[in-house]
Amino acid sequence: MFVFQPLAPDTRRDLLDAGLDPDAVAALVRSAVAEDLLGGVDVTSMATVPDDHVSVATFTSRRPGVVAGITVAAAVIDAVCGTEHRFDRLVDDGSRVEPGQPIARVTAPTRPLLTAERTALNLLCHLSGVATLTRRWADQLEGTAATVRDTRKTTPGLRALEKYAVRVGGGANHRMGLSDMALVKDNHVLAAGGVAEACARVRSLASSIPVEIEVDTIDGLRTAVAAGADEVLLDNFSVDQLREAVAYRDAHAPDVQLEASGGLTLDDARAVGETGVDWVAVGELTHSARILDIGLDFEVTD
Repeated sequence: MFVFQPLAPDTRRDLLDAGLDPDAVAALVRSAVAEDLLGGVDVTSMATVPDDHVSVATFTSRRPGVVAGITVAAAVIDAVCGTEHRFDRLVDDGSRVEPGQPIARVTAPTRPLLTAERTALNLLCHLSGVATLTRRWADQLEGTAATVRDTRKTTPGLRALEKYAVRVGGGANHRMGLSDMALVKDNHVLAAGGVAEACARVRSLASSIPVEIEVDTIDGLRTAVAAGADEVLLDNFSVDQLREAVAYRDAHAPDVQLEASGGLTLDDARAVGETGVDWVAVGELTHSARILDIGLDFEVTD
């Protein structure tokens, strides 16, 4: 059975600085590598690579984008290669990179480095893809009052990492789960017997958390504001309807935040941002981001 090694102190510190739980990241890494090994060993590397062989390899971007997850890749190397390696960051998370640009360099025993390679790249490429897509939205909204925000449409088990990548890309996080914020949707309203009733029941159960109410009409916005919503999600509003909603909010409830959601694209992002909404909700940041193509290039050694 493969024996995993603990995270290096520097890796734990960097994960904490990124707002990530080192123990949770370590557990995810162990699970991912164990899935790759299937209870056995890396037979190809064991058979072809001498036990004492050491390699130098560089994580290199093959496309333009924004990097996220370098410390997560370092955690994979820590867990598989142990203390017998050196990991040098050549850029920081959030850096824009071009094709051919080195991201990080690793010196380590070749066998475990090859075992760690795919898991490290899977995570680094995916998180960098999320950050890259988020950066495109953030760039489109620059100069407006709006900020792009993610959703709970995340990969099971990867929510904390994907939401970290959104932050790296210049976006903001919506609620992390079902307990830190209430989002009252039509089914909740139906079950509770009305918007005001639903909002009141949330307040009675968890008075300290913010309450957001989803609406699909201007009348719904008025009802949500009257019910005491902290935020209102404007579902599938046209640009004109968004402007009307902002005008109503500004006149009657300036402290209420408005979130545009539903079928939004990069092409209409700026027009939506210029309506004056506070947030632009984009599920594709986490559920449909294309990976940033990154390779681990080994140098020729004696």
